[in-house]
Amino acid sequence: MKTLIVVAHPKIDDSSSQAFFKAGAKLVEDATWHPLVEPFDVLEERALLMEADRIILQFPLYWYQAPSSLPKWLNEVWSVDFASHLQGKQLAVVLTLGRQLQDYQPGAAVGVTLSDLLSPYVALANTCNMTWVPPLIVAQFARMTEAQRQSLLIRYQQFLSLPDTHFQTISQWWVDQLSKRPEATQIAETLKERQAHLASLRQSVKEAQGDE
Repeated sequence: MKTLIVVAHPKIDDSSSQAFFKAGAKLVEDATWHPLVEPFDVLEERALLMEADRIILQFPLYWYQAPSSLPKWLNEVWSVDFASHLQGKQLAVVLTLGRQLQDYQPGAAVGVTLSDLLSPYVALANTCNMTWVPPLIVAQFARMTEAQRQSLLIRYQQFLSLPDTHFQTISQWWVDQLSKRPEATQIAETLKERQAHLASLRQSVKEAQGDE
């Protein structure tokens, strides 16, 4: 799966979270890191979109909306005529927040949900006949511990590379990652054996249910 990461950030070189994500994206095969830089070359931008299977819009939430470069890019690049070429692709969002997640709910500090704030992108996916992928939300990156950042790195790399979040897909991702490390070969083999065992159990359950 080819993934295009469209990054909208007014001060990307000063952003610790975007530097973290960029380093993580480099470790993912077929992931293209693409920060928005004006003026936009519409033909080049569209060529990148056409090559991608999953398009990720990645940005911080500024006053409850994306930085100005993203809507400008959408207005210039995603014309009505071009939208038909995006049919069947996936659209997703990676969103960074300065506030805590609890603030984004009715009755809390912000008073609206993140689903409300991201609804224009869901509408965009629907209009272009794309598949909307539930977003990856990252709250208060600067306050994360090292362990939390390591967990986020794994989630981010999976978000860039996995077609779905099914147990079997995630298990295979771990097998592939561990297989790249000689010291973890035995762990990878054990995971493969357990995958096969689980598949056998599922088949047995299906057969038993069919006999009822």
